[in-house]
Amino acid sequence: MATPQRPLSPHLQVYRWQIQMATSILHRGTGIFLAFGALIIAAGLMALMLGPDAWNCFRDVAGAWYGQVFFFAWTWSFAYHLCNGIRHIVQDFAVGYAIPTFVRNSWLSVIGSLIITALIWAWVLMGGAV
Repeated sequence: MATPQRPLSPHLQVYRWQIQMATSILHRGTGIFLAFGALIIAAGLMALMLGPDAWNCFRDVAGAWYGQVFFFAWTWSFAYHLCNGIRHIVQDFAVGYAIPTFVRNSWLSVIGSLIITALIWAWVLMGGAV
């Protein structure tokens, strides 16, 4: 019995990495990270509800270097997912499909998310006062 010849799809190594590929993968990854971070924030709210001892424990972990790294990464994930989501909504209205515009908007989501994250953390590190 002969095996049917099936078309072979090229492997990822054949493709040259482009910003559009990276933003698509990052959008999915940040969505997963945001879901995990939402559980951490819910745990913080539960600790707040359970009283001062539980809250102090959560605050100590969140204030440690690894807690700060986590919340910084979560902030960037939120900002990136927001910027890229806006880009997707604009594209849902059939705007920005030309390749140069698509590439520019992809870079804008990355750069915009970094700027938003920097502004939020500058505000946080300066005490968060208005």
